[in-house]
Amino acid sequence: MSSDTRTPAREGTPAAGNPADVADPVFAGQATPVPVEPTLDSDVAIRVSGLSKCFQLYDSPGHLLKQLLMGRLARLVGRTPPQYFREFWALKGLDFTVRRGETVGIVGRNGAGKSTLLQILCGTLTPTAGQVDIRGRVAALLELGAGFNPEFSGRENVYLNGAILGISREEISRRFADIEAFADIGEFIDRPVKSYSSGMYVRLAFAVSACVEPDVLIVDEALAVGDAKFQAKCFRRFEELVSRGTTILLVTHSTEQITRHCDRAILLEGGVVHQEGPPKDVANTYLDLLFGVQRKVEDSKKAAGKGDDARDGKAAAGDAQETDKARGDAQGTVEREEGTVASAGHDGASAAHAAARDRNASPLSLLPVGHPPGRFEERPGYNSDEYRWGSREVEIVDFMVTTNGVDHTVRLNTGEQVMVVAWVRFRVDVPAPIYGLTIKTPDGVTVYGSNSRDFPDGPVMQPARAGQTVRVVFSLDLRIGAGDFLVSLGVAQEIGGGEVEPLDRRYDSILMHVSRQSRCYGLADFDMRVDIQADP
Repeated sequence: MSSDTRTPAREGTPAAGNPADVADPVFAGQATPVPVEPTLDSDVAIRVSGLSKCFQLYDSPGHLLKQLLMGRLARLVGRTPPQYFREFWALKGLDFTVRRGETVGIVGRNGAGKSTLLQILCGTLTPTAGQVDIRGRVAALLELGAGFNPEFSGRENVYLNGAILGISREEISRRFADIEAFADIGEFIDRPVKSYSSGMYVRLAFAVSACVEPDVLIVDEALAVGDAKFQAKCFRRFEELVSRGTTILLVTHSTEQITRHCDRAILLEGGVVHQEGPPKDVANTYLDLLFGVQRKVEDSKKAAGKGDDARDGKAAAGDAQETDKARGDAQGTVEREEGTVASAGHDGASAAHAAARDRNASPLSLLPVGHPPGRFEERPGYNSDEYRWGSREVEIVDFMVTTNGVDHTVRLNTGEQVMVVAWVRFRVDVPAPIYGLTIKTPDGVTVYGSNSRDFPDGPVMQPARAGQTVRVVFSLDLRIGAGDFLVSLGVAQEIGGGEVEPLDRRYDSILMHVSRQSRCYGLADFDMRVDIQADP
């Protein structure tokens, strides 16, 4: 297996900005590729070294023409060419290695550099500086319809894509039956692809990329347009490819896909590697960038006037740091969290469950009013590895998992009626707080999730006042299979346009163990009954 080594050519003029803004020597003046070893270790599939990409942005076509003409003239007379463009560094000195047979997820906000990175890895873009070494055949699914001729039939495009991947017509013919079966688009295989739906595009493109058994498979959000059944089929194929040594790079905004299917994850932010490590840790940081304290700091900077930008930005960052120091790490998102918010308070199991189903009942009459909140970390089932984020102007200070309203327990049985109680302390007025709960498996698969806003016939979202503590009860029929599960609690508020701001999110804060009482398997227990009748 040969090593595909791509050496970049210089494009444009390197940045000459503030040295403090750069992370690599190439930004100091001369864009010189960073040297790497000419060959890869046997267990390395991809090595990226000092990778940078600069785009030239022109305000008008006239500026582009000036750059071409005046630049050439300046070089003829030995002068520095004038600059009629602005520089945008999409990537800045990336360094990482991917092992053979590894599945690596790449996440990041829009504009973080994900697509630019993948295009360079595929050879469709040339880097400004740095080097990429890839071992073996690369197949990529970058964007809808990429590499397809819309006038050709699906069958003809299969052969066309095979040729692009360096596969002979004879080999494609041998594999065609598998490709056609995987795509499962029926008679459309012989119709022009311009008549295809987006899902059919993806089916055929993925079938070609996966069935030719590449050494490196790159997928960029393309699976998002496929239905759930096809996505499950694709991930099963991923597992088969990985077992044969294929390396997979998966770009997606789905943190669940990252945590469930990837061995490692890389978070890009502002064109640099912001974090690299276990998928769950990277996913949490990514969500924090989207919804947590970092976002509040950025919003504060945007809201500040130009003259006060630096001062107000520093103040916002200082406030956030002070909050973190005083109250712990403040991180998180709200994700449309779960549970039926029913009640708080209890005189006995039967009363609690009856009240949970009576939408007109007052939930706050059930649990002891005198319960002292503030012992979250001391409760049975508390997970010290929880991840916490949000503005923390509101705090979830205590919890209780109970089947009878009195005893704390996290050892439960399938089919039990369970209440998860949360005590929420408000430091600010919140007109319409949203309370949510999520249950996931330890590897990040969502079992159930909802929030109080999702139940139009549920409890009225009462305003909460600064200094007030509110009790919330999520009443659940625990129809899940046996195993360990992680519970997340959250409180948020809507800030306009349907957007939700997390106030406190305790992610994976409670670990509960469920034992099976019925004979079933899987994540859910539907309490199935079987009747069998035979004709006389």
